[in-house]
Amino acid sequence: MPPVLVTGAAGFIGYHLCARLLAQGRTVVGIDNLSEYYSVDLKRARLRELEKLAGFQFQLLDLADAAGLAGLFETHGFKRVFNLAAQAGVRYSLQNPQAYVKSNIEGFVNLLECCRSGGVEHLVYASSSSVYGAVTKMPFSVHQNVDHPISVYAASKKANELLAHTYSHLYGLPTTGLRFFTVYGPWGRPDMAPFLFTRAILAGEPINVFNNGDMERDFTYVDDIVEAVARVGERPASPNPAWSGLAPDAGTSSAPYKLYNIGNHEPVRLLRFIEILEQLLGKTAIKNLMPLQPGDVPATYADVADLARDVDFTPRTRLEDGLARFVAWYRQYYRV
Repeated sequence: MPPVLVTGAAGFIGYHLCARLLAQGRTVVGIDNLSEYYSVDLKRARLRELEKLAGFQFQLLDLADAAGLAGLFETHGFKRVFNLAAQAGVRYSLQNPQAYVKSNIEGFVNLLECCRSGGVEHLVYASSSSVYGAVTKMPFSVHQNVDHPISVYAASKKANELLAHTYSHLYGLPTTGLRFFTVYGPWGRPDMAPFLFTRAILAGEPINVFNNGDMERDFTYVDDIVEAVARVGERPASPNPAWSGLAPDAGTSSAPYKLYNIGNHEPVRLLRFIEILEQLLGKTAIKNLMPLQPGDVPATYADVADLARDVDFTPRTRLEDGLARFVAWYRQYYRV
């Protein structure tokens, strides 16, 4: 079989997905631009772990490099592509929107073009729960319209879904978008709450608790995320024969296009999340209560019925168990 391409291989979810696919005996080509948005040392450490595993190849490459990307596809003849490369972060998108256009939109179009011309049989790409934006009807369903993003990051992910649908419609390219809900776990991103809070609590520093703690998140453990992603990858999107333009279903299409939520479908209050961390760390957090930040949503909650029906899997890791694994990794990695 041709190798599988994983973009963003040095990233949090990309690293775990590569490890999962390699454990299945697949050959994986991973690419990443090693962006300095957060610690490049952490990204390189993830890559060192992957390079210990048989079947992994890495190439330093940015999706914005259209010629380099085309050459990679020509060399390897990919049939399965997992796109996890993106400029991440809701709040940073308010400071540097151009980075999101270059990586998440321009880079994604380059990838779509390579998939189209290379005869890729299935493109699976990361979207985000952020696309729900101003929607307040929960649990969030992929069958809802999501036309009111409230951050540039969310708008760029919505744009990915629209572009993917266009290529599915025009060229018959099977595309599946995955809306991830607040992913956490070992090797996690330093700009996310588990990492930020753990570091600050251990150092005796205050943590910023937005919306005065009145937030709910559908925290989803990374192993559950990659299990779902791997299963979806083996099920190329197909047209929905019942789809009608008179009553369009937002989650499917008459083209080979599909969307799934991947979340723990059990939202947890932020103050409860902090309480669990305090118990695991054996220290009390100093809380700096702050208002809701621009671009943030007060709550997320995933409807995962379609995922359960189609790939026979739903995320199931309890927050207490997942955070315990994260804290154990953090202590070991940082020798705390």
